Amino acid sequence: MEKNKTQTDSSSTTALSKVEPSGLASSSIAPILEAHNQPADAVDLNDVREAPIVSSYNDKIRPLLDAVDKLRNLMVMEEGIQLPTIVVVGDQSSGKSSVLESLASISLPRGQGICTRVPLIMRLQHHSSSEPELSLEYNGKVERTDEARVSEDIVKATDDIAGGGKGISNTPLTLLVKKNAVPDLTMVDLPGITRVPVHGQPENIYDQIKDMIMEYINPEQSIILNVLSATVDFTTCESIRMSQSVDKTGERTLAVVTKVDKAPEGLVEKVTGDDVNIGLGYVCVRNRIGEETYEETRAFSDQLFQTHPLLSKIDKSMVGVHVLAQKLVQIQATSIARNLPEIVKKIDDKLNFCLSELNKLPKGLSSFAEAITAFMQIIGSSKESLSKILLRGEFDEYLEEKHMHGTARLLELLNQFSEELHERHGTDLASNFLMEEIRILRETKGICLPNFLPRSSFLVILQGKVQGISSIPVGFVEKIWSYIEDVMVSVLLRHSENYHQLQLYTKRAGHNLIAKMKERSVKWMMEIVEMEKQTDYTCNPEYVTEWKKLMNNLGRFLHGVLEDKQKPPRLVVDDIGTVEIEVFRQYPRDLLSEAFDLKMRMIAYWKVVLRRLVDSMALHLQLSIANLVNKDMEMEIVTELMGPNNAGGIEKMLEESPSVALKREKLKKRINKLKESKEVVGKIMDGIIYHVW
Repeated sequence: MEKNKTQTDSSSTTALSKVEPSGLASSSIAPILEAHNQPADAVDLNDVREAPIVSSYNDKIRPLLDAVDKLRNLMVMEEGIQLPTIVVVGDQSSGKSSVLESLASISLPRGQGICTRVPLIMRLQHHSSSEPELSLEYNGKVERTDEARVSEDIVKATDDIAGGGKGISNTPLTLLVKKNAVPDLTMVDLPGITRVPVHGQPENIYDQIKDMIMEYINPEQSIILNVLSATVDFTTCESIRMSQSVDKTGERTLAVVTKVDKAPEGLVEKVTGDDVNIGLGYVCVRNRIGEETYEETRAFSDQLFQTHPLLSKIDKSMVGVHVLAQKLVQIQATSIARNLPEIVKKIDDKLNFCLSELNKLPKGLSSFAEAITAFMQIIGSSKESLSKILLRGEFDEYLEEKHMHGTARLLELLNQFSEELHERHGTDLASNFLMEEIRILRETKGICLPNFLPRSSFLVILQGKVQGISSIPVGFVEKIWSYIEDVMVSVLLRHSENYHQLQLYTKRAGHNLIAKMKERSVKWMMEIVEMEKQTDYTCNPEYVTEWKKLMNNLGRFLHGVLEDKQKPPRLVVDDIGTVEIEVFRQYPRDLLSEAFDLKMRMIAYWKVVLRRLVDSMALHLQLSIANLVNKDMEMEIVTELMGPNNAGGIEKMLEESPSVALKREKLKKRINKLKESKEVVGKIMDGIIYHVW
């Protein structure tokens, strides 16, 4: 047994050493911890009964704990800054409330089912006055209470928070207890774990309680006070399973064993064998029974652990509420000292971030001149962005948004336009070879010299082909300007995002301008199409070169149709393909020669026409986009904003957008909270530095 006792003391000391304070904060608090870090069996129990639960050690720890409590009240945890917290968990009816009663020397709600239905933050403060001071804080109000009414008032406050049923709520209730001889501690008591819902409880009550517990015990800064009943197998306790899931080594878990008088058999082995990894050790307690006073309870507890044949074998450093209080105060102080430097750093980081975000918001406009200046800056930056995107091919502002890589997308659309033009009449030149040309030549013949190719025949075929593709340029204009509109509106909205009213004007102006540009381009494109229908002309030498190359096939074609005695049904014509020639043997040579010539001229000229349409559109777009960016956009927005139908448009810029106003307000609240938090920890750090020096 002595060997087991030694192992227990050693493991407890080792576990506590794992949370040694570090940094500047620890340098001043280390002597305090060292002075207090003595085994509980070195304390004279008679002296303990006559003295407060803990000594003047509280006076040195109180400022640290007060600082953490102030940070908690400021809700600094909403900023993602975790605070050192003792979290009390346990299965239902494990005796949690009794343990807390013994520490605070006050009565808490008891009864069947879940007594704790909200997180109960218990702030215990040693109070030199003989008159206790108790208060409840919840839902933004503070209510005074006293020892006689505190249990009833907690129930009323809980009903106010969680409703009058048996459900639970994650909204905390704070109980402040200032009383002589209580330890300086802050603990969060959570609902007891139950798997079976009783009447009036939701079916998922277990999941709700589990989620609440995991939220509190998951942060590494949390110390888990796991309350276990001696009457159960520790390995089957749900609270053990939960704490082990977040603290596998048990380095931040302390266990308090209740109801030891009801199941003393084998308890020594349970708390010394440690089958469930309780790194901070065990403390066994006898809780108050019936109408006992707290002084009587302490006396009975001391007598029990000294005289009981089984319980007296448990090491005295592991028994009694006074030992539990000592350990909790020491662990709490160590945790605060260890985490304080990191808390200070996180508060600074969060504050700097919020200040930076606030500075990024637009300066509130207070005059017409400021509004004009802001407007011109927005127009200037928008023009520069659009110039980079649509004219210069720079997209550093939108690296990951391919849709905004303007010149590349415009080229893609132009290439699609070219492909569609070439595909409309197809590339199958061999199909129905010369049949249309022969028909047109017959219909356009007149009283004239033979062997002359009628120009009217060429124009009839040309006009038909141009008409066939006339809808494609119009469709392309619609598509290209819709894309430009998307880009322009996106840029305008981005640069005016801080001015809600201006966004409405710029968006409307953008739509109106694009509609005008689109109409202008459609009209211009239709004129180009009509020009191509009207006449046949090009100075491009490629036309003649292409025609001559194609005409090299004429002699072989006529020979195959009229002279080849084998009368082949098909013939391969270079650059055309395999053509059916049987049908041509009924036509005279002159007609076939003219039809062949007409076909080759149209093939050569059509290439020029399509290339000219694409080139013209490309040049037109470049000019139109340049005009749009450099002058048209600004003029349209100014007209929209300051025109006769929109009086006071600039003044409306003074009205901050709802989203920006909300963001500004939230940032200001966060900054105020963090500044207060910084002031709180700053005073503690100043005290530490003063203590060191």
